[in-house]
Amino acid sequence: MARREGAPEVSAGSMADIAFLLLIFFLVTTTIETDAGLDRMLPPMEPPEDDVVIKQKNILQVIVNRSGQLLVDDELTDLKALRLKAMDFLDNNGDGTCTYCKGKKNVESSDNPAKAIISLKNDRETKYSTYITVQNELVGAYNDLRDREAQRLFGQDFTEMEATYLDQQTPPSEKEKLKEKVKQIQDLFPQKLSEAETSSN
Repeated sequence: MARREGAPEVSAGSMADIAFLLLIFFLVTTTIETDAGLDRMLPPMEPPEDDVVIKQKNILQVIVNRSGQLLVDDELTDLKALRLKAMDFLDNNGDGTCTYCKGKKNVESSDNPAKAIISLKNDRETKYSTYITVQNELVGAYNDLRDREAQRLFGQDFTEMEATYLDQQTPPSEKEKLKEKVKQIQDLFPQKLSEAETSSN
């Protein structure tokens, strides 16, 4: 009876090739989710040559403290009321030059949407969720006013028009038509949302 030598060896030469192919497969097929982030325009690197004078009444100051409380123009405000206050400020038409505004024409508030600026300041210890919620309410105020004007001019919501315009699946011919409409509505209520430097106290 023949005597068996040890168990046959498994060739490990191709294991590295298989591992490499699996790595390539997973790299190609895996999708990585990325956050869209906040759509904000940063100021230019060089300060402007001429100082721009902005009247205090054209600035709505929104301050979020470390406890998540809101101060809107030095008045304690509930988060639910923030959007309405921002809309009243943007749509005020204090100088009477805005033909499409439906505001109260309060002479102590913003002159018109082109001059209205919302200044947001956060404490360093403000919760991120509170910060995002406040941002959403302020952007929502702009979108609600833009929706109103888009309905009046074009019979559809601005948010729908903008989403269709930004969609990669939209044909170029339709995008070209939407581009002018979107810009026209954005110019009626330009988004001037300024973020002041965070405070540590």
